[in-house]
Amino acid sequence: MTVSTIPSRRGFLVLSGMGLLLAGCSTTSVLAPTPGSQDETAAALPMVNRLRQSKGLSALTLDTPARKAAAIQSIRMAKAEKMTHLIGLGDDFGARMKKSDVALPAAENIAAGQASVDAAVQAWIDSPKHLENMLGSYRGLGVAMAKAEDGRPYWAMVLSG
Repeated sequence: MTVSTIPSRRGFLVLSGMGLLLAGCSTTSVLAPTPGSQDETAAALPMVNRLRQSKGLSALTLDTPARKAAAIQSIRMAKAEKMTHLIGLGDDFGARMKKSDVALPAAENIAAGQASVDAAVQAWIDSPKHLENMLGSYRGLGVAMAKAEDGRPYWAMVLSG
């Protein structure tokens, strides 16, 4: 009986799969902008903070995980060409926030069709439920816009704890 030193096909596939998994582990996607979206947080933040200040509330800060979550949601809506929080079976707001490392509690405002960040923020201010979110007990903010193939803009705001 001889012992073979050539790895089995199954062993090769297992090792190859592990290599692919390790190759996919990277932190650069967290640090890089999300392709397909425009980060509008810096433009929206002063408007939201003026609103909060007028109500005696603390200012929000730029929040990287919230920015990432807003970018992902704006892209999802643009691809689906549908303004909705939940896209597809099994979609879950909490799981999406957790995946983007958003501090809880969290809230999400969405909009579609507004030509500017000013118009999107104003639409949220004019909506009682969205206004309630912006005046909530949050600390961080992320706002992003992505355009559908037809050019229609889809907006997402994520507020984080």
